[in-house]
Amino acid sequence: MPTLYLIPTLLADDTAEQTLPPYIRSVIEKTDAYFVENVRSARRFITGLKTSRVIDETTFFELTKDTPPADTRRQIQEMMERKRNVGVLSEAGCPGVADPGSVVVSMAHTLGWRVEPLVGPSSILLALMASGMNGQSFVFHGYLPIERQDRARALRYLEKEAQDRQQTQIFMETPYRNDALFADVLANCQGNTRICVACNLTGPDAFVRTLTVKEWKTQVPDLRKKPTVFLLL
Repeated sequence: MPTLYLIPTLLADDTAEQTLPPYIRSVIEKTDAYFVENVRSARRFITGLKTSRVIDETTFFELTKDTPPADTRRQIQEMMERKRNVGVLSEAGCPGVADPGSVVVSMAHTLGWRVEPLVGPSSILLALMASGMNGQSFVFHGYLPIERQDRARALRYLEKEAQDRQQTQIFMETPYRNDALFADVLANCQGNTRICVACNLTGPDAFVRTLTVKEWKTQVPDLRKKPTVFLLL
């Protein structure tokens, strides 16, 4: 029976030695095909690990939120018939978490594959660990609405959930929209609500800070084009 490996990737460039366990390389060497969001970056990641795998003999299937499920099912069934191990690579961090790779994992379970998640960096868990917020009860919401009115309503809802349940609320945004999102957080949340900003995690310029909304208003960070996780409690 073939194995579906869920292979973490880097959160920051040139950090493989610090953030990926050595056995990731051995898994790469015995994995013949990959489901990936972006073929170019996946090839670059695998090549950068300097394994014995010949990149031009490796199969890549593109998997995005727009990929028809029928195509993915056909591809994974083909790999099963050929008894080939398959990997899932996220663009950053752990596949299947805030990532379309969960579709492949669900299909693999249905088809009876062995599924093996591998250890690696998760920006969501690293941010929660460093936030000082409730790590016993938390919710990850992914991306909030883009429209400002809808986002304001969403933020007020998250704040109420945090207050009523003492539950950490976690969310994120496309890096180039971070500053707009953070401005809306400061405009719509109460002054004593705590906000953690976890930016460029595992990178040399990583930044993690938890302050109240009132305190953040006097020291707004520049988050443009920097991968960031936000936490609220």
